[in-house]
Amino acid sequence: MTTIGVGTVKGAFFLRRNGAGWDFDGPQFKGWAVTTFGRSPSGDHLLGTGSNWFGAAIHRSADLEAWEQVVDGPAWPEGGDRKLNNVWTIATTGDTAYAAVDEAGLFRSDDDAASWQPVTAFNEHPTRPGWQPGFGGLAAHRLLIDPQRPERMWLGVSAVGVFRTEDGGDSWQLVNRGVTKPAPDPDDAEIGYCVHCLVADPDDPEAIWRQEHTGVYRTSDGGDTWERIEQGLPARFGFPIVRDDPSGALFVVPLESDEHRMPVGGEFRVYRSTDRGDTWHVSGEGHPDRPMYSGVLRDAMATDGEGGVYLGSTAGTLHLSEDGGDHWTALPQVLPRILSVAVLEP
Repeated sequence: MTTIGVGTVKGAFFLRRNGAGWDFDGPQFKGWAVTTFGRSPSGDHLLGTGSNWFGAAIHRSADLEAWEQVVDGPAWPEGGDRKLNNVWTIATTGDTAYAAVDEAGLFRSDDDAASWQPVTAFNEHPTRPGWQPGFGGLAAHRLLIDPQRPERMWLGVSAVGVFRTEDGGDSWQLVNRGVTKPAPDPDDAEIGYCVHCLVADPDDPEAIWRQEHTGVYRTSDGGDTWERIEQGLPARFGFPIVRDDPSGALFVVPLESDEHRMPVGGEFRVYRSTDRGDTWHVSGEGHPDRPMYSGVLRDAMATDGEGGVYLGSTAGTLHLSEDGGDHWTALPQVLPRILSVAVLEP
């Protein structure tokens, strides 16, 4: 049974496939911002929350109903000048789980997500004194792990750039050549890139696609070089980029410039590429037929590997396609501002 997790600024909601329709459940964590979903190495569900009163935390559950907070979660040292604002993403490989956070940092767990330790080589990277936040904060928000060589990972940080490690996190290098900076700074040649989202081909981890503040890019050499791939898009700016496996189709939601951040002309449209990003076209039919001026955030779009594409807007609307983007449906529920969408296995 397909279950879709939807994280909002006011709690978590769950959609569960029921025949031709969907059952709707929630909110859980009522009043909390739910920023991401993940799994522990043993298979428990993990969920990241944030609160102006209680701060950021990770919670775990075996059934998406009964939750407990991870007491020894990611944390900066007390008395320091760094603050844990959000848990942006959780990724797992083998017996190790990783959590990337804002204020930008990376933590790992080797005991099934029960306790978390800092990845010091990233957190104390030599370029850190020059790191600056994007509009949404100084966020380490996307971690890609090479399924063939799990010691090889890529970490996207806004507004710093993409980092790569070849040794399991013991060292990190910036890999942004070919990407345009939003505001070039000759004093910080390596940093200042505002990556919004990353997605990779699991069968070819050297192939990575990137929705950047300044456009859409592709690399075929693991990040050593990047090229623009925007033919057919009405705008370069946007936040999410996802890939449907095994078809390989890519999906983005273009927005009108970093100043305005709304669909071009009020036309809320998902764009699809079926040729690895060479060209883009409006994805199918069934998009809103009236002007809509909300966007889709970087973690608010997901695929299920079977042709399902799911997204939530900043206006709280939910949209889905179950045939690889050929036909779209808007669900009747209108939720609070949607921060994250994830396909959750039972």
